[in-house]
Amino acid sequence: MNAPPAIDVVDETFLAVPPSTVAAVFADPRSWPRYWPDLVLEVYTDRGDKGLRWTVRGALVGTMEVWLEPVLDGTLLHYFLRATPADAAGAPAALAPRDLRREFDRRARAAKAIALGLKEILEDGREPGVPPRGED
Repeated sequence: MNAPPAIDVVDETFLAVPPSTVAAVFADPRSWPRYWPDLVLEVYTDRGDKGLRWTVRGALVGTMEVWLEPVLDGTLLHYFLRATPADAAGAPAALAPRDLRREFDRRARAAKAIALGLKEILEDGREPGVPPRGED
């Protein structure tokens, strides 16, 4: 039986833009290293405007998902990372509990930074209650 992933990050952030706008950000594989520089991602499910699922290699071994849920006039960006730290050969590596907690915190903060950065850029100063630009 396989051990559960050592790192299980779950995050949600509301973006006041349509799912297709958020999906476009993640659609180009050349953009992925900007968000996850130490990970090698391979899509195993492309859900279009509903998001992507990847296998993860590099500093971690496991899976990652961005699920884009339409909510009201925007998108709830769900982020899931289920992975285990990897050694230089790409095999799962055991970390001391303190180091594992530090890695979890780093990954959770990075996920929120990505979401809030996208919120700032994609909403482009949109005031609450005002339709997204280009929509009436």
